[in-house]
Amino acid sequence: MLIVIVGATGTGKSGLSLDLADVFRAEGRAVEIVNADAMQLYRGMDIGTAKLPIDERRGIPHHLLDILDPRDEASVSAYQADARAAIAGILARGAVPILVGGSGLYVSSVVYDFQFPGTDPLIRARLEQELLDRGPGLLHRDLAVVDAEAAAAIGPHNGRRLVRALEVVELTGGPFGSGLPAESDYWMPTTSFGLATSRELLVHRLDARVAGMWSDGLGDEARSLELAGLGVTASRAIGYAQAIEQLHGAITEAEAIEQTRVLTRKYARRQVGWFRRYPQTTWLDSDDPHRVATARQLLWDHA
Repeated sequence: MLIVIVGATGTGKSGLSLDLADVFRAEGRAVEIVNADAMQLYRGMDIGTAKLPIDERRGIPHHLLDILDPRDEASVSAYQADARAAIAGILARGAVPILVGGSGLYVSSVVYDFQFPGTDPLIRARLEQELLDRGPGLLHRDLAVVDAEAAAAIGPHNGRRLVRALEVVELTGGPFGSGLPAESDYWMPTTSFGLATSRELLVHRLDARVAGMWSDGLGDEARSLELAGLGVTASRAIGYAQAIEQLHGAITEAEAIEQTRVLTRKYARRQVGWFRRYPQTTWLDSDDPHRVATARQLLWDHA
């Protein structure tokens, strides 16, 4: 069985995964954890992603952390293959796999029957040239004509996703989201837990976390990453984009922190909305001292 732990950033997903792993280990069961946070795939992006340091992982093997260079572009389809292979390997070793993270599309790609449309190099090349010649705004207008929902979700500025959406529409004759799962049938037997807390408490935690990122040296981390080279995805990551603007003198530190706080709160709201759609998830209060015991009892009941 696969155990999944989801929820908004700042709700304590990593802590629950480690505590639950300790319970299993006390019972003589090995546990391995698989990361499902897209930004934690990148090497060197530690402070801004709240990546768990190695010495705080309690000796539990973790997979899919630090596997991409910041110049690389993350791919959900590649992640799906890597994560499922990691989970299969964990099960083959007789251990318990726990998938942990807040990147909704990445979690869904692993947990549910998620099919990725193929690609066509000729169509892709033509659309990429159109992106260069016409700009993302006009591609967004084209997408709105054939798939208004996808256009609204992507927005007029993300050229890479606009190209992919138009490619899928042209290839399949259906909307860009036609390959998304119905979120009812699991890829394999799964027990899913969600962590939640009150909005007021979550906002307080997120604001404190963002301030802590700067005091922990996010600016220096961003400077090192930029000098080494950043791809589009990494350079737009919440916190890093603002730290880089600060380094360039475009905004002050106070402005960078406040912008990051606002964006982090918005991201957390999107996460809550995404994971609340998961119909077979047991929601736990992140501040409940009995949350680990509750989760373990439910797993016993499902065994």
